Amino acid sequence: MTKPTAAESGPFAIGGDLTVNRLGFGAMRITGKGIWGEPEDRAEALRVLRRLPELGVNFIDTAQSYGPEVSERLIHEGLFPYKGLVIATKSGLERPGPNQWTPNGRPEFLRNGVTTSLKRLGVERIDLWQLHRIDPAVPRDEQFGVIAAMQKEGLIRHAGLSQVSVEEIEAAQKFFKVATVQNLYNLADRSSESVLDYCESHGVGFIPWYPLAAGDLARPGSVLDGIAKKNGASPSQIALAWVLKRSPVMLPIPGTGKVSHLEENVAAAGITLSDADFKALDAQARPK
Repeated sequence: MTKPTAAESGPFAIGGDLTVNRLGFGAMRITGKGIWGEPEDRAEALRVLRRLPELGVNFIDTAQSYGPEVSERLIHEGLFPYKGLVIATKSGLERPGPNQWTPNGRPEFLRNGVTTSLKRLGVERIDLWQLHRIDPAVPRDEQFGVIAAMQKEGLIRHAGLSQVSVEEIEAAQKFFKVATVQNLYNLADRSSESVLDYCESHGVGFIPWYPLAAGDLARPGSVLDGIAKKNGASPSQIALAWVLKRSPVMLPIPGTGKVSHLEENVAAAGITLSDADFKALDAQARPK
Protein backbone atom coordinates (compact mmCIF):
# COMPACT_ATOMS: atom_id res chain seq x y z
CA MET A 1 0.00 0.00 0.00
CA THR A 2 1.37 3.38 -1.04
CA LYS A 3 1.84 5.79 1.84
CA PRO A 4 0.07 9.16 1.61
CA THR A 5 2.02 12.22 0.53
CA ALA A 6 1.32 15.92 0.97
CA ALA A 7 -0.09 15.96 -2.58
CA GLU A 8 -3.26 14.36 -1.17
CA SER A 9 -3.94 17.57 0.74
CA GLY A 10 -4.74 19.23 -2.59
CA PRO A 11 -3.29 22.36 -4.22
CA PHE A 12 -3.51 26.05 -3.41
CA ALA A 13 -2.17 28.94 -5.50
CA ILE A 14 -0.52 31.53 -3.22
CA GLY A 15 -1.19 34.97 -4.66
CA GLY A 16 -3.07 33.26 -7.46
CA ASP A 17 0.07 32.06 -9.27
CA LEU A 18 2.32 30.10 -6.88
CA THR A 19 0.85 26.62 -6.52
CA VAL A 20 1.81 24.43 -3.55
CA ASN A 21 0.44 21.34 -1.85
CA ARG A 22 -1.69 22.60 1.04
CA LEU A 23 0.07 20.54 3.72
CA GLY A 24 3.37 22.32 4.29
CA PHE A 25 6.16 22.30 6.85
CA GLY A 26 7.01 24.79 9.58
CA ALA A 27 10.77 25.02 10.11
CA MET A 28 10.77 26.51 13.61
CA ARG A 29 11.47 23.20 15.39
CA ILE A 30 14.68 22.42 13.52
CA THR A 31 16.46 24.87 15.84
CA GLY A 32 17.65 24.50 19.44
CA LYS A 33 15.73 24.61 22.70
CA GLY A 34 13.76 27.83 23.08
CA ILE A 35 13.99 28.24 19.27
CA TRP A 36 17.54 29.35 19.94
CA GLY A 37 20.82 28.21 18.39
CA GLU A 38 21.64 24.99 16.59
CA PRO A 39 19.41 21.91 16.95
CA GLU A 40 20.51 19.22 19.40
CA ASP A 41 20.60 16.70 16.55
CA ARG A 42 21.76 18.63 13.51
CA ALA A 43 22.02 15.56 11.29
CA GLU A 44 18.42 14.60 12.06
CA ALA A 45 17.22 18.15 11.31
CA LEU A 46 18.87 17.93 7.89
CA ARG A 47 17.31 14.50 7.32
CA VAL A 48 13.90 16.04 8.06
CA LEU A 49 14.46 18.76 5.48
CA ARG A 50 15.69 16.35 2.82
CA ARG A 51 12.72 14.05 3.44
CA LEU A 52 10.23 16.82 2.64
CA PRO A 53 10.38 16.66 -1.19
CA GLU A 54 10.15 12.85 -1.03
CA LEU A 55 6.89 13.23 0.92
CA GLY A 56 5.44 15.77 -1.50
CA VAL A 57 5.90 18.72 0.87
CA ASN A 58 6.78 21.68 -1.34
CA PHE A 59 5.83 24.60 0.92
CA ILE A 60 8.24 25.42 3.75
CA ASP A 61 7.69 28.24 6.25
CA THR A 62 10.60 29.71 8.20
CA ALA A 63 11.65 33.07 9.69
CA GLN A 64 14.71 35.19 10.31
CA SER A 65 13.95 34.89 14.04
CA TYR A 66 14.06 31.06 14.16
CA GLY A 67 17.44 30.44 15.76
CA PRO A 68 17.76 33.34 14.96
CA GLU A 69 18.95 32.72 11.38
CA VAL A 70 19.65 29.02 12.08
CA SER A 71 16.53 27.68 10.36
CA GLU A 72 17.19 29.58 7.14
CA ARG A 73 20.82 28.42 7.04
CA LEU A 74 19.83 24.78 7.56
CA ILE A 75 17.21 25.04 4.80
CA HIS A 76 19.89 26.32 2.43
CA GLU A 77 22.30 23.57 3.46
CA GLY A 78 19.71 20.82 3.19
CA LEU A 79 17.64 21.81 0.18
CA PHE A 80 19.40 24.33 -2.07
CA PRO A 81 18.76 24.64 -5.00
CA TYR A 82 15.05 24.59 -4.26
CA LYS A 83 13.71 22.61 -7.20
CA GLY A 84 9.92 22.78 -7.06
CA LEU A 85 9.95 24.18 -3.51
CA VAL A 86 8.45 27.40 -2.18
CA ILE A 87 10.42 28.79 0.76
CA ALA A 88 8.48 31.40 2.74
CA THR A 89 10.15 33.47 5.43
CA LYS A 90 9.33 36.28 7.85
CA SER A 91 10.83 39.21 9.71
CA GLY A 92 9.62 41.66 12.32
CA LEU A 93 10.72 39.99 15.56
CA GLU A 94 14.02 40.42 17.40
CA ARG A 95 15.44 37.66 19.61
CA PRO A 96 17.08 38.85 22.86
CA GLY A 97 17.37 35.24 24.07
CA PRO A 98 15.74 31.78 24.17
CA ASN A 99 11.93 31.93 24.10
CA GLN A 100 12.06 35.76 23.88
CA TRP A 101 10.37 37.56 21.00
CA THR A 102 10.34 41.36 20.63
CA PRO A 103 8.48 43.11 17.78
CA ASN A 104 10.54 45.45 15.62
CA GLY A 105 8.67 46.99 12.71
CA ARG A 106 11.09 49.81 11.92
CA PRO A 107 11.39 50.00 8.13
CA GLU A 108 15.19 49.66 8.24
CA PHE A 109 14.89 46.48 10.36
CA LEU A 110 12.35 44.94 8.01
CA ARG A 111 14.43 45.79 4.96
CA ASN A 112 17.53 44.34 6.60
CA GLY A 113 15.51 41.21 7.40
CA VAL A 114 14.64 40.75 3.73
CA THR A 115 18.14 41.41 2.39
CA THR A 116 19.83 39.08 4.89
CA SER A 117 17.23 36.35 4.37
CA LEU A 118 17.94 36.53 0.64
CA LYS A 119 21.62 35.88 1.35
CA ARG A 120 21.04 33.06 3.85
CA LEU A 121 18.57 31.30 1.59
CA GLY A 122 20.72 31.91 -1.49
CA VAL A 123 17.95 33.41 -3.62
CA GLU A 124 17.45 36.65 -5.55
CA ARG A 125 13.78 36.96 -4.61
CA ILE A 126 11.71 35.61 -1.72
CA ASP A 127 8.60 33.84 -3.03
CA LEU A 128 6.54 34.66 0.09
CA TRP A 129 7.66 37.07 2.78
CA GLN A 130 5.46 37.75 5.81
CA LEU A 131 5.47 40.43 8.49
CA HIS A 132 5.92 38.33 11.62
CA ARG A 133 4.07 40.84 13.80
CA ILE A 134 2.77 44.37 13.36
CA ASP A 135 4.88 46.40 15.76
CA PRO A 136 2.56 48.58 17.89
CA ALA A 137 5.42 51.02 18.53
CA VAL A 138 5.79 51.88 14.83
CA PRO A 139 3.00 53.38 12.66
CA ARG A 140 1.66 50.41 10.75
CA ASP A 141 1.50 52.39 7.51
CA GLU A 142 5.30 52.74 7.70
CA GLN A 143 5.59 48.95 8.02
CA PHE A 144 3.17 48.30 5.17
CA GLY A 145 4.87 50.96 3.06
CA VAL A 146 8.33 49.41 3.18
CA ILE A 147 6.83 45.98 2.35
CA ALA A 148 5.14 47.47 -0.72
CA ALA A 149 8.40 49.15 -1.72
CA MET A 150 10.41 45.92 -1.43
CA GLN A 151 7.81 44.11 -3.49
CA LYS A 152 8.02 46.75 -6.24
CA GLU A 153 11.81 46.44 -6.16
CA GLY A 154 11.49 42.71 -6.85
CA LEU A 155 12.96 41.55 -3.53
CA ILE A 156 9.77 39.69 -2.63
CA ARG A 157 7.18 38.07 -4.90
CA HIS A 158 4.21 37.80 -2.54
CA ALA A 159 3.66 39.39 0.87
CA GLY A 160 1.66 38.27 3.89
CA LEU A 161 0.90 39.05 7.52
CA SER A 162 0.93 37.14 10.79
CA GLN A 163 -1.35 37.27 13.82
CA VAL A 164 -3.66 39.98 12.53
CA SER A 165 -7.32 40.98 12.54
CA VAL A 166 -9.59 41.50 9.54
CA GLU A 167 -9.28 45.25 10.01
CA GLU A 168 -5.48 45.02 9.87
CA ILE A 169 -5.59 42.90 6.70
CA GLU A 170 -7.82 45.48 5.03
CA ALA A 171 -5.47 48.28 6.10
CA ALA A 172 -2.51 46.44 4.59
CA GLN A 173 -4.44 45.75 1.36
CA LYS A 174 -4.26 49.48 0.61
CA PHE A 175 -0.48 49.08 0.24
CA PHE A 176 -0.03 45.58 -1.22
CA LYS A 177 -2.02 42.49 -2.07
CA VAL A 178 -2.07 40.31 1.04
CA ALA A 179 -1.34 36.81 -0.26
CA THR A 180 -1.36 34.94 3.07
CA VAL A 181 -2.28 35.35 6.72
CA GLN A 182 -0.58 33.27 9.40
CA ASN A 183 -2.62 33.16 12.63
CA LEU A 184 -2.93 30.80 15.58
CA TYR A 185 -5.67 28.32 14.68
CA ASN A 186 -6.46 24.70 15.46
CA LEU A 187 -9.34 22.48 16.47
CA ALA A 188 -9.13 23.71 20.07
CA ASP A 189 -8.42 27.42 19.40
CA ARG A 190 -10.91 29.02 17.02
CA SER A 191 -10.25 32.64 17.93
CA SER A 192 -9.31 33.48 14.32
CA GLU A 193 -12.51 32.11 12.81
CA SER A 194 -13.56 35.49 11.38
CA VAL A 195 -10.10 36.00 9.85
CA LEU A 196 -10.27 32.56 8.23
CA ASP A 197 -13.71 33.37 6.80
CA TYR A 198 -12.35 36.64 5.37
CA CYS A 199 -9.38 34.83 3.82
CA GLU A 200 -11.63 32.21 2.25
CA SER A 201 -13.93 34.81 0.71
CA HIS A 202 -10.97 36.79 -0.68
CA GLY A 203 -8.77 33.92 -1.87
CA VAL A 204 -6.08 34.64 0.74
CA GLY A 205 -4.06 31.66 1.95
CA PHE A 206 -4.59 31.00 5.67
CA ILE A 207 -1.56 29.45 7.40
CA PRO A 208 -2.58 28.13 10.84
CA TRP A 209 0.30 27.92 13.26
CA TYR A 210 0.13 25.29 16.01
CA PRO A 211 -2.29 23.29 13.81
CA LEU A 212 -1.99 19.93 15.63
CA ALA A 213 -3.22 21.14 19.01
CA ALA A 214 -6.35 19.51 20.36
CA GLY A 215 -6.01 20.13 24.11
CA ASP A 216 -8.66 18.51 26.28
CA LEU A 217 -10.56 17.43 23.16
CA ALA A 218 -8.11 14.51 22.82
CA ARG A 219 -8.86 13.03 26.26
CA PRO A 220 -9.67 9.29 26.34
CA GLY A 221 -13.31 8.62 25.53
CA SER A 222 -13.81 11.95 23.75
CA VAL A 223 -15.36 12.39 20.31
CA LEU A 224 -11.87 13.06 18.91
CA ASP A 225 -10.47 9.96 20.58
CA GLY A 226 -13.25 7.83 19.13
CA ILE A 227 -12.83 9.18 15.60
CA ALA A 228 -9.06 8.66 15.82
CA LYS A 229 -9.50 5.02 16.82
CA LYS A 230 -12.07 4.47 14.05
CA ASN A 231 -9.58 5.77 11.48
CA GLY A 232 -6.56 3.99 12.97
CA ALA A 233 -4.95 7.37 13.50
CA SER A 234 -3.60 9.52 16.33
CA PRO A 235 -5.69 12.39 17.74
CA SER A 236 -3.18 14.88 16.32
CA GLN A 237 -3.54 13.36 12.83
CA ILE A 238 -7.32 13.72 13.07
CA ALA A 239 -6.94 17.31 14.31
CA LEU A 240 -4.76 18.04 11.26
CA ALA A 241 -7.19 16.29 8.89
CA TRP A 242 -9.97 18.42 10.39
CA VAL A 243 -7.98 21.61 9.78
CA LEU A 244 -7.39 20.63 6.15
CA LYS A 245 -11.08 19.93 5.60
CA ARG A 246 -12.16 23.17 7.29
CA SER A 247 -11.32 25.40 4.31
CA PRO A 248 -9.80 25.16 0.82
CA VAL A 249 -7.50 28.12 1.62
CA MET A 250 -6.03 26.35 4.69
CA LEU A 251 -2.26 25.80 4.53
CA PRO A 252 -1.22 24.02 7.76
CA ILE A 253 2.51 23.87 8.50
CA PRO A 254 3.10 21.34 11.29
CA GLY A 255 6.76 21.35 12.30
CA THR A 256 9.11 18.85 13.87
CA GLY A 257 12.78 17.98 14.20
CA LYS A 258 12.19 14.22 13.80
CA VAL A 259 11.69 12.27 10.55
CA SER A 260 9.28 9.82 12.19
CA HIS A 261 7.04 12.65 13.41
CA LEU A 262 7.20 14.33 9.99
CA GLU A 263 6.01 11.13 8.31
CA GLU A 264 3.17 10.81 10.82
CA ASN A 265 2.06 14.38 10.13
CA VAL A 266 2.15 13.95 6.36
CA ALA A 267 0.10 10.75 6.64
CA ALA A 268 -2.79 12.93 7.89
CA ALA A 269 -3.19 14.16 4.32
CA GLY A 270 -4.48 10.71 3.45
CA ILE A 271 -7.25 10.80 6.06
CA THR A 272 -10.65 11.77 4.68
CA LEU A 273 -13.03 12.74 7.45
CA SER A 274 -16.71 12.11 6.82
CA ASP A 275 -18.97 15.15 6.95
CA ALA A 276 -20.58 13.69 10.07
CA ASP A 277 -17.23 13.29 11.85
CA PHE A 278 -16.16 16.78 10.78
CA LYS A 279 -19.37 18.27 12.19
CA ALA A 280 -19.09 16.26 15.41
CA LEU A 281 -15.57 17.57 16.00
CA ASP A 282 -16.63 21.09 15.08
CA ALA A 283 -19.51 20.98 17.56
CA GLN A 284 -17.27 19.63 20.32
CA ALA A 285 -14.64 22.29 19.75
CA ARG A 286 -16.70 25.43 19.32
CA PRO A 287 -16.97 27.68 22.39
CA LYS A 288 -20.21 27.03 24.27
